[in-house]
Amino acid sequence: MIAAKDLTKQFVRTLKKGKKEEFYAVDHVSFEAKAGEILGILGPNGAGKTTLLRMLGSLMEPTSGQVFITDKDGTEITDKESLKERIGYLSENTKLYGRFSVREMLGIFGELYGYSKEEIEERTRSICNLLSMGEFIDNRIEKLSTGQKQRTSIARCLIHSPQIYIFDEPTLGLDIISSKAIIDFMKQERERGKTVLYSTHYMEEAEFMCDRIVMIDKGNIIASGTPQELKDETQTTNLRDAFFAYIEGGVQDEL
Repeated sequence: MIAAKDLTKQFVRTLKKGKKEEFYAVDHVSFEAKAGEILGILGPNGAGKTTLLRMLGSLMEPTSGQVFITDKDGTEITDKESLKERIGYLSENTKLYGRFSVREMLGIFGELYGYSKEEIEERTRSICNLLSMGEFIDNRIEKLSTGQKQRTSIARCLIHSPQIYIFDEPTLGLDIISSKAIIDFMKQERERGKTVLYSTHYMEEAEFMCDRIVMIDKGNIIASGTPQELKDETQTTNLRDAFFAYIEGGVQDEL
């Protein structure tokens, strides 16, 4: 399980004439995601989704609050190296090494996680099948399409078989075939008992695949529940309309 308790991130921005102002990108957010669950983090651009996920993935220190990660026995994990091994983090600007082939890059990351050559080869075969990468796994990354690069980024997250996936806009800008491959992957990992935190502003996509939803706007949680619960509560027929109902139409132009 991964949980946020009163998670807060405060920044300072410079206004006109050099005046500085403090603001909360994430403001006392609390929720949890369990094993075998896809939890959607939904909101418009600038809502605080990426900042929230970076704190959950131990890539950014919170101003206050805590992130809790436990093993399957419910014991909290505090060792930083153990936490890294349990998390696979994918951001929308993940950088890849263009001069390597996909297979070579997976080998490098496998070695970093301490796998033997035989284990890396087995993991690479498994990941290749899972993400349908056979046609380009030996191609140089700089020659890949956008969708192929995104699948490569996910493969990099997979090499150490993490228990928790944190995906920030994984299907942004992808064609329908590449998007389907990534969505199918997330659903398969859920069936394997993994935890998936999935940030997006594609409401229809989230409604189709998420077990529960956390809606966030201006750094605050404005609603949470199953897709059906959110629609029932707002008397709407889809998540997009439900979101607008919660914020009274204030950010419709951003979605």
